[in-house]
Amino acid sequence: MNRVRRIQLIDTHSGGDVSRIVTSGIGLLPGGNVREKMEYLQKHADGLRKLLINEPYGIPEMSVDLIVEPSHPDAVAGYIIMEVMGYPVYSGSNTICTATALLESGIVPMQEGEQEFILESPAGLAHIGAKCHNGRVESITCEGLPSYIAAYKEKINVKGIGDVTYSLAWSGGFYGLIDATELGFNLELKEEPELAATAFKITEAIRKDFRHEHPELGNVGPLPFLHFMGPVSKVAEGRFESPSATYVHPGVICRSPTGTGTSARLALMHYEGLIKPGESLETVSLRNTRFVGTYYGDTKIGGYHGVSNRITGKAQVIARSEIVVDLDEPLVDPTDLELVLDT
Repeated sequence: MNRVRRIQLIDTHSGGDVSRIVTSGIGLLPGGNVREKMEYLQKHADGLRKLLINEPYGIPEMSVDLIVEPSHPDAVAGYIIMEVMGYPVYSGSNTICTATALLESGIVPMQEGEQEFILESPAGLAHIGAKCHNGRVESITCEGLPSYIAAYKEKINVKGIGDVTYSLAWSGGFYGLIDATELGFNLELKEEPELAATAFKITEAIRKDFRHEHPELGNVGPLPFLHFMGPVSKVAEGRFESPSATYVHPGVICRSPTGTGTSARLALMHYEGLIKPGESLETVSLRNTRFVGTYYGDTKIGGYHGVSNRITGKAQVIARSEIVVDLDEPLVDPTDLELVLDT
């Protein structure tokens, strides 16, 4: 029996965060919608995520977006997000990358100028606005998930650091929001190793007593993200800017300012009365890459008051490739891969 499998990929990045888009090589997954397909992978075939994120095929800093059949009639495609920490139900940078790859590959026909379409994520429908010119995607605006503050200015004692104040936001994943200046950080690239080490300690401390669930999505797992916030500056009428850094895994700070991190910041600014509908916040990463989050209305999520928001960014296609997986190769664990890889 042939034990070699092939997977077709489009590698992209948005704000420096690499997203690997899987366009073919995977069989049909069980499940009535994209969330159920994601849960199937999570419970029965997590080997695919491990294969594509870990060496020798990948690295923990990258994400994987698997294109799957949508269940909703309005969606042109579905996608499942896989990262080193697991399966986020939504991600701004991954959505921007996936939409760009679909357009530039022709899977979704590209139109000159502006066009709109809908993708289906595990969290539900993602409304996409694309600006395209001469066969290239110039920018993607995606609908952020309704975002809210679940806890405000909680205190926790962290070994080796002391008392830390944090707020907890939901924006597609739960975020611990930390004022970077209170811990002595200026959010400069040279601080990246120390930021990652500090974030690991804080995240582990918060996770010990973490009991939060999303009022509609239910249990979405342990706290995945910590977001360091720099000072907010007003750069024009209705426009704000702030440095940021998002921690996702031991040793890993996102290259981009992160879309869901930007949505979380909008939720906090709304909670504190610092932003009005129609105004925007541009978050700036350690590498000076930028996303723009726009707060356009109020919403309710369960008993929480939150914000409706959009995230705008740009992605770049950096490679088109095929990887060859030999199921008998010593560095490949074939345990559950044959459940999902095409023959």
